[in-house]
Amino acid sequence: MTGKTRSRSGSVTIRDVASLAGVAPITVSRVVNAPASVKAATRERVLAAIAASGYMPNLVAGALATNRSRLVAVLVPMLTNPLFADSYQAVAERLAQAGYQVLLGVTGHDPEHEEALLATILSRRPDGLILTGVDHTPASRARLKAAGVPVVETWDLSAEPIDQGVGFDHEAVGALLAERANAGGYAQVAQVAVDDPRGTRRRLSLSRALATLGIAETAPALFTGLPSLEQGRQALCQLLAQTKVRPLLVVCTSDTLAHGVLTEALAQGLAVPGDVAVIGFGDMAFAAHTLPALTTIRVDATALGHTAAELLLARLAGSDGEPQQRDLGVDWIERGST
Repeated sequence: MTGKTRSRSGSVTIRDVASLAGVAPITVSRVVNAPASVKAATRERVLAAIAASGYMPNLVAGALATNRSRLVAVLVPMLTNPLFADSYQAVAERLAQAGYQVLLGVTGHDPEHEEALLATILSRRPDGLILTGVDHTPASRARLKAAGVPVVETWDLSAEPIDQGVGFDHEAVGALLAERANAGGYAQVAQVAVDDPRGTRRRLSLSRALATLGIAETAPALFTGLPSLEQGRQALCQLLAQTKVRPLLVVCTSDTLAHGVLTEALAQGLAVPGDVAVIGFGDMAFAAHTLPALTTIRVDATALGHTAAELLLARLAGSDGEPQQRDLGVDWIERGST
């Protein structure tokens, strides 16, 4: 390759790229529309020719010709949570390797907003969708079923999946937390939560398991919106006003809330875990570096995102087997806050 090649019209064409790369025009088309179908060495040579020539493929025309948009829509509740960001990055990287572009939507934990996003996104004819959670409006479920494209639901497991799924059992997490509370000898447990459906499922499961074990539970501190340090601090003040039992085990539906609880406990001069013990959820990067380090539930967000992408790519490659539900499980991470 010695430089740019242009047609007489002045714009670079697929034939120009083919000539520069020493391949047939159909090979260039395959690299653009189905890169996985081209040998790696040839693909790299064509991509180098595309870069050197400045060629801009007409993806709209390609989509019409192949009935494939090369777009995958990914819906997440928020980007401020590192777990969702890590999961999304894993999805985007794997899909990019397979030649797909990602169309991102943020739902804000709102099923009605998800419904509106899906109506817009499906009109763009994506090749597939990766969704967060399994709690959709009836209209969303009907629309997704009618669309006839692969769907992967993530971060949860469903008894009635739309198509594929990867996540973990939130009710089992609640039961695990109760077991740990019992093993730790805690006589009183309090919960701090925001109103997202998966956190609510864990919270209610923990409450049921505590009742079965005969462990007392203080009324939970509940918040709306995204979890914050401020909410965690407010929650501990509220909980301490309700009970004098020490140590009080505070279980939070996110590490962010737990960090706020730890901060308020230290501000009030309370011993952790002597007066207040704290458990988070997620094992975010900061959890190992709080004072004391935070006991939490670890979720491998990167593995979850990668698995979601692989399930979708298998469907896009023609796999039409029974819907799969991949349970990745969680890990208990014991640190100094309990």
